Amino acid sequence: MRGQGRPSLTRRARVSVAAGLLALAGTAALAQMSAEIVPPLTGTGQPMESAPADPVPRWVVDDIRKMRAYPEQPPIIPHSIEGYQLSVNTNRCLSCHKREFTEGSGAPMISVTHYMNREGQTLADVSPRRYFCTACHVPQADTPALIDNTFVDMLELGVGHAGDE
Repeated sequence: MRGQGRPSLTRRARVSVAAGLLALAGTAALAQMSAEIVPPLTGTGQPMESAPADPVPRWVVDDIRKMRAYPEQPPIIPHSIEGYQLSVNTNRCLSCHKREFTEGSGAPMISVTHYMNREGQTLADVSPRRYFCTACHVPQADTPALIDNTFVDMLELGVGHAGDE
């Protein structure tokens, strides 16, 4: 008899194999398309090709506080932090921005949220999870944008304040 001695695939197995091959082909096609659509932001054309490093950007150090682009955005650092020590044992940022030092330094106080733990309890000192400032706050560099920015603020869209009519 025909096919005797040879195991045959069930219909379910054939459908599974066909779906797997289709998924594999689709993934390869998407990877190839995305490589053409998305421009590389950094690096060289070839993975192992060496290229000279870009010059270090010039930091904006005008000490002017910048407007935030969105609510809850961590503010940028408007001054140089070169040479600041930031380790487990010391944090130079706190010598000016900690609540008890702001009057003498004239620096803005760090947010009260930095004195809270994960459960929302207020602590006497800065929370350990908020201790490393540069995890969220960065100095502003004078560099060109990597991609075009089409962000439009709500005020520019003509949206008025609540109650304005």
